[in-house]
Amino acid sequence: MSEHDYTSTSLWQNTLAANPGGDPHHEQRERLRTSYLGLRKKAAVLLQENAHSLPDFTVHDITHVDALWETADLVCSDKVTLNPAEAYVLGCSFVLHDAAMGEAAYGTSVSDTLGETRWRDLLSVAYYREKGCWPEPEQLDSPPADVADACRATAIRETHAEQARRLVDHSWRSSAGNEIHLLDDVLLREAYGPLIGDLAASHWWSVDRLANEFRREANSWPWQPRDWTIDPLKLACILRLADATQIDGRRAPTLLFALRSPQGASREHWKFQTHVSRPDLNGDRVTYTSLRPFLAQDAPSWWLALDYLRGIDQELKAVDALLHDLGRDRLAARAVAGVDSPERFAEHFRVQGWRPIDATVKVSDVPALVARLGGEQLYGNEPEVAVRELVQNAQDAVLAREALQPGFPDGRIEIRLTEADGSWCLEVRDNGVGMDEETLIHGLLDFGNSGWSSPGLRNRLPGLAGGGFKPSGRFGIGFFSVFLLGDQVELVTRRYDASVQDARRLSFNGPSHRPLLTPTGTQGWVPEGTTVRVTLKKNPNDVKGLLYRTEDDRLRQLVQRLVLENAVPIHTREPAATDSEVLTPFSLATGSPAEVFDRLYPASPDNLRIGEEKQRLQMRDDFVARATELVDDGGKRIGLATLWTDIDLYVHRLYNFQGTVTLSGFLADRSLNFSGYLAGQPSRASRDRAGLTANSEQVQHWLRAQEQHFRDTQQFNEPLQLALAGTFYRAFEALPEDVAFALTSQGPMRSSEAVAWATQRDRVFLAAGAPLHWHARPPRAYHLASLEPVQLPDDWILICESYPYAPLSEVFPFGSNRAADYEFARNHTRNTWQKVWWRMSGDLDGYFLRLLCEAWSCTLQSLLAPVEQRNWSDTLQLDDESLSPVWGYLLTRPAANGLDSSSREDATP
Repeated sequence: MSEHDYTSTSLWQNTLAANPGGDPHHEQRERLRTSYLGLRKKAAVLLQENAHSLPDFTVHDITHVDALWETADLVCSDKVTLNPAEAYVLGCSFVLHDAAMGEAAYGTSVSDTLGETRWRDLLSVAYYREKGCWPEPEQLDSPPADVADACRATAIRETHAEQARRLVDHSWRSSAGNEIHLLDDVLLREAYGPLIGDLAASHWWSVDRLANEFRREANSWPWQPRDWTIDPLKLACILRLADATQIDGRRAPTLLFALRSPQGASREHWKFQTHVSRPDLNGDRVTYTSLRPFLAQDAPSWWLALDYLRGIDQELKAVDALLHDLGRDRLAARAVAGVDSPERFAEHFRVQGWRPIDATVKVSDVPALVARLGGEQLYGNEPEVAVRELVQNAQDAVLAREALQPGFPDGRIEIRLTEADGSWCLEVRDNGVGMDEETLIHGLLDFGNSGWSSPGLRNRLPGLAGGGFKPSGRFGIGFFSVFLLGDQVELVTRRYDASVQDARRLSFNGPSHRPLLTPTGTQGWVPEGTTVRVTLKKNPNDVKGLLYRTEDDRLRQLVQRLVLENAVPIHTREPAATDSEVLTPFSLATGSPAEVFDRLYPASPDNLRIGEEKQRLQMRDDFVARATELVDDGGKRIGLATLWTDIDLYVHRLYNFQGTVTLSGFLADRSLNFSGYLAGQPSRASRDRAGLTANSEQVQHWLRAQEQHFRDTQQFNEPLQLALAGTFYRAFEALPEDVAFALTSQGPMRSSEAVAWATQRDRVFLAAGAPLHWHARPPRAYHLASLEPVQLPDDWILICESYPYAPLSEVFPFGSNRAADYEFARNHTRNTWQKVWWRMSGDLDGYFLRLLCEAWSCTLQSLLAPVEQRNWSDTLQLDDESLSPVWGYLLTRPAANGLDSSSREDATP
């Protein structure tokens, strides 16, 4: 017999092995041994199937099962003994605990076993994590293959323990129609099957649950010796630690690694386990070593080994603490040696050619971190942000309840501002899904983790993720913005399907102090949903107070400013008011242009502002006439806007009509480029800056639609062309021939006119900006010193460069159109002509230089090299000599400057 055979272990020899010296209990022992060997033989076939479902996972076949007898010996040593009945039950749980790590154990597909509701939940969350957005319900019917595969693996991992519980009684049909059980002995299956299943499942439970589930010992059966009692808690602890500590090269054979070639995180698991020798017990420490050193390229695997063994260390310590606290016999293995520090671990797992330094991010004071990042440091001194986050959380909660409780008729959000004895309080209440204690602790208070996509919430609220619910929350920090408003915060919540006794109160005294979680006790009736109350640290009407950005110091106007579309009615109540005002549900994606405008730019309630309302109505008419949709690839509206220029806004005093970038219907950013709205996605955790949801092609389509609309309505005049030429060139890397983009002595110059204009001249002065500038309405140049219009000399040209602001500038960023064949020049340490050309090649200056080369049949080098020789210092004087000179590029036709177009090697653009 091999010394590595499980039958050579002390545990086997002392319990189930045949006793040749005379065994008074030979018949009972033999029955258990024969039953176990039969189970092992059948289960080996089932375990072999695991690799087909989870090929990237390390070995979970019968060799892992056999090795558990060895590690069980290790963790027990001489501190704990087992009788044959206990060894049989433990051994059967060894066999079954991972037997459901493959689809073959389910008798049907994993998705069918999981159930449609949980499967769609899993698909929805996986889709969100993979794609960055929540799926439409119909997308879950035919999910992408990579998402479905990831979900199948996740489902097997999450359900394999529960499925293992069922395997004792599960049967398969043979080709002849006969039932096949893993455990043939009916008496043993009925006697021990439920306990074996529970133990097999328990390796996936928390340690604390073991004591609750396995409280009592089980007496022996009448056909067994009286002392063959079973201690389920002892067996659960042994199984748990035997499984945890069974980490060595047998789990990741080198040849199998080469054949399967696992990817991602699994690859690092294989690589480190391949290094690991069989564990040993020194004192009460389990000791792991590696004979082969980890090279520099193996550093990720080394760190994974340390993290993994630290996890084993925690398991050992948790089980030991449990047994100690219960006054039970403690196991021999109580910790892992060498995991206290990287330096000590390197003594067991040697490294070569590098030194492990633990430079991971450490957070030693979590409350202090939350205090620094949860309020002003993250969001700035903008208290209205907290209202946005609270309303968004409330709306998510109501929509979650509607997804879980179809037909729920009365979802609502209430926002109230009250004052008593000089103290102001803001209250935001919803009748949504509410929270249980577990969600409060591991969802709301888990700073930086969005609870909506967590496995815990998915399991506690089955049907939520897969039912079409799409939460707005993303970063898991929104609630902590409440501390912008004040330090005294109270949250009262009751889950929608829970009793009043389950309601909880969470009280904060600032983000740097630990909150207090209590039952609501004698508070009386607590409605379903959540209420957040915060005592304001500043009068809302003060500078930088809550209502600072409103014009009339009204809560409703603040909510209107922040909530641009809502799926749930929002009731606002002003201080001392007896009635609420309701912001009714509205969708930007389906509203008419006039309705969208009114929601984005509502009328002032102050009847004295008749002039402003007249201007607003005129702007609305213009918007309705000019706005076009921006749609996604599915044809859904993700924007309705019209291009405006900053000149429009200055001239018409229209700053109240700046464009809005929305995040899930809430205000995120403003822009001078347009009026209307464009849907966005957060570009940072504070969500006060946003990039567009639309991609560059979708934005280009909208820009073309805007251009065509301007042409059709005779609005695409020279002022608008000059103002938008830079935006169009950034977006399309070209201009239509009839679009004006520059000023000359003759007025605006169109693309089609540039070549003819340049052909008539032997030199051109390309004015490079200050102190010369331009107006679009009317088109003219002016000098910054006098702010008076100036007449450009005959051979001067002033490019009207007006480029997009954010968010369009992020879709078409500065420098994105630069000439790729001159990118080498970016590393030049001085301003060579190539470097200067590379910098200007993506903008209108570069566009004109290309046209100039065409007009003069010359090269870029022949134009720019002479300017480089003059150290880019060309300046010319306007006719009015009292004005300062203008800097620019004096460009001369090559025949006139002595440089032939073929005198140097350079490609004509």
